[in-house]
Amino acid sequence: IIWYLDCQMTDPEREERELVQSLKEYIEAEELKLESWANKLDMLTRASTSDPEGFLAHPVNAYKLMKRLNTEWSELESLVLQDPSDGFISNMSVHRQYFPDEEDEKGAAKALMRLQDTYKLDSESFSKGKLPGVRYNAQLTVDDCFDMGKLAYNENDYYHSVLWMQQALRQMDSGEDAKTPKADILDYLSYSVYQMGDLSRAIELTRRLVAIDPSHQRAGGNLHYFERLLSKELRDLGRSQQEPADERPIQLDTYERPKDYLPEREVYEALCRGEGVKMTSKRRSRLLCRYQDGNRNPRLLLKPMKEEDEWDSPHIVRFLEALSDEEIKKIKELAKPKLSRATVRDPNTGVLTVAHYRVSKSAWLEEEDDPVIARVNQRIEDVTGLSVNTAELLQKDEPDAFKSLGTGNRVATFLNYMSDVEAGGATVFPDFGAAFWPRKGTAVFWYNLFKSGEGDYRTRHAACPVLVGSKWVSNKWIHERGQEFRRPCGLTEED
Repeated sequence: IIWYLDCQMTDPEREERELVQSLKEYIEAEELKLESWANKLDMLTRASTSDPEGFLAHPVNAYKLMKRLNTEWSELESLVLQDPSDGFISNMSVHRQYFPDEEDEKGAAKALMRLQDTYKLDSESFSKGKLPGVRYNAQLTVDDCFDMGKLAYNENDYYHSVLWMQQALRQMDSGEDAKTPKADILDYLSYSVYQMGDLSRAIELTRRLVAIDPSHQRAGGNLHYFERLLSKELRDLGRSQQEPADERPIQLDTYERPKDYLPEREVYEALCRGEGVKMTSKRRSRLLCRYQDGNRNPRLLLKPMKEEDEWDSPHIVRFLEALSDEEIKKIKELAKPKLSRATVRDPNTGVLTVAHYRVSKSAWLEEEDDPVIARVNQRIEDVTGLSVNTAELLQKDEPDAFKSLGTGNRVATFLNYMSDVEAGGATVFPDFGAAFWPRKGTAVFWYNLFKSGEGDYRTRHAACPVLVGSKWVSNKWIHERGQEFRRPCGLTEED
């Protein structure tokens, strides 16, 4: 009996001792895990806080920040959520309300894909951070690439899903560690390839998926379905079915991007890349530069504005030294607290709404905000000879915005560039094939209307996405009212 009791008492003691040791090991492991998290995040935040605008100028850094704040910090929170009274959790709750959400992370991923399309960059260039003009190294992991591909897949965008799943697979095959199982990548990739119409390769990828995970139920069903479809296709062509693919390295195929419903998309993207610009030697010979004194305006007599012709017809000019560095700094300072997502008008309802493809932010500044605004307005009036009294100041939310202003249509546009851009960000005119790149402190100016008051539809323009950098611009839309004697109608209808 004594032996029995001693045995029963000794086993729990040993179990508890082992449990304590296990707890210590767990604590050490968690400490290492948290320390690893903290060191990684400390390194990232040091780089981003020392030069936030420069750091986030790299689109990969911007995407990874959105993902980190929306997804990865939640994972960290779950590690230490055992004690709700903990100060870290309290801090976390306060800060989380300012974190980007899932929609922001999705928007950053879509922005990368838009840049990829516009500038014809392959997924590896993005993943390895091989972009022009970058100041910070930024790379995507296998898991990042997988998440990009999964997002595209969930949006039924199989073209981009293939591009990013292939990149995830390429990096994994090169030996990069990842949390994502290879079977998951092959699962998404094989079905996306099938949706792109490449049945043979879909079968090859699905066979490899089954070889890795024979119990994968969906893969087995897909394989039978794909093979039946291929057999039918081959029978129709009078051929025999191909033998199963061997275990050679995954081939990275390229597919044509689906045609866009906007016919101008290809022209627009080509101009953004600097291709298809219709600047001929004959046209260039007609472009001049001059000192602009605003028809002997007293404020410009001593220091006239430097003016360069950018295009002959329609006539577009660029003013040099239109804004000083101090003025730019002040305007940015005034605008930052007011910045909000730019909107577009819904063609069905006429209501201004946020669109996923328009990711810029804008603010509206009045002369009362600061003397610098009044000074810049006066300079615009002096150099253009047009009145800015009826120019737009505030954003209008009602459908008939111009009608409610009572100032007529937009007769002219004065566009200030307040930053240089390392890559991308041009202003393009698809109708006549022109592209103008931002140059800090300069401004471009053109008329949107003929002298007759009819719209000059050639001046329809668009901003290209910024590939690397940040683009700051300020617009002045000058309206018809007040220009009757400053820009009178022509003598002929053609004017």
